Amino acid sequence: MVSDHRPSRRNVIRAAGGLSAAMALGTAGLLASASPASAAGDGFGLRIVDRNESDPRMWYYRFATDAIGWNPGVNVLLPDGYHTSGRTYPVLYLFHGGGTDQDFITFDRMGIRAWTAGKPLIVVMPDGGHAGWYSNPVSSNTGPRNWETFHIAQLLPWIDANFRTYAEYDGRAVSGFSMGGFGALKYAAKYYGHFASVSAHSGPASLRRDAGLVTHWANVSSAAVELGGGSVYGMPLWDEARVSADNPVQRVESYRNKRVFLVAGTSPDPVNWFDQVNENQVLAGQREFRGLLGQAGIAHEWHEEPGGHFVRPALFTRDLDGIIGRLRKA
Repeated sequence: MVSDHRPSRRNVIRAAGGLSAAMALGTAGLLASASPASAAGDGFGLRIVDRNESDPRMWYYRFATDAIGWNPGVNVLLPDGYHTSGRTYPVLYLFHGGGTDQDFITFDRMGIRAWTAGKPLIVVMPDGGHAGWYSNPVSSNTGPRNWETFHIAQLLPWIDANFRTYAEYDGRAVSGFSMGGFGALKYAAKYYGHFASVSAHSGPASLRRDAGLVTHWANVSSAAVELGGGSVYGMPLWDEARVSADNPVQRVESYRNKRVFLVAGTSPDPVNWFDQVNENQVLAGQREFRGLLGQAGIAHEWHEEPGGHFVRPALFTRDLDGIIGRLRKA
């Protein structure tokens, strides 16, 4: 269903819930240096330790970075004709969900090449940790896990420096599934001038509802599989300022003048406890968020669909078309 405020491999994925290059809003026309990645050196706090550019569309990199205690990977999916067109392209940053089966190749496994065939868009798919929550954690016992720093202060400017991108607000979108959908909503609000479009596919939008169930899940999941007992927001006491800064429902004005696209499932698997709790929280939180957006007169498109916590390819491709429609044209 579409709200009145809308601007003009079924794979069940178990998820854990869910600048340096800042360009001010309205800096239209500013382009990146657009040097090819194959010729570019390291920079922005990143050092390439592995790479594969043999596939004409999917280029792979692994970086050493002080922000992360291991070497995170990134897939960069190039549009058809990128190498010969000479054109400059908008960019979608696409974030995977949580869980030990989720990483930067998640969307390649799911069919992202086919979904984007013929579409004039670069898609950047970085590691976000098994339960990194697209955050710099309050504490870690496994070394640095500063995913927010890696994505925003390091990877984003590196992409703009090494590919032909529009390095500006109207040249970037951010989207994700589950934990990645939360990350997309969070980054779009905290870094307002970076992304003109934001999408959350079964991504939670409310951290404090139901006694902070999503925040507790972020803490427990990150402690278990990411931080060796550390946590994203602090346990047993939260860092309340961080929760507020990351909470979409507390940042509603930060979505004004953006394209906002939300998807949630209405009928989680009745046998699957995880799916029930997860998507029920997603649905309730997105409804709360949508209500606040509507009250503020902020345009948004929303879809509630039967089923539980998984990516819906038809809505994902609809989202891609909307992203391309909102961003600068290649």
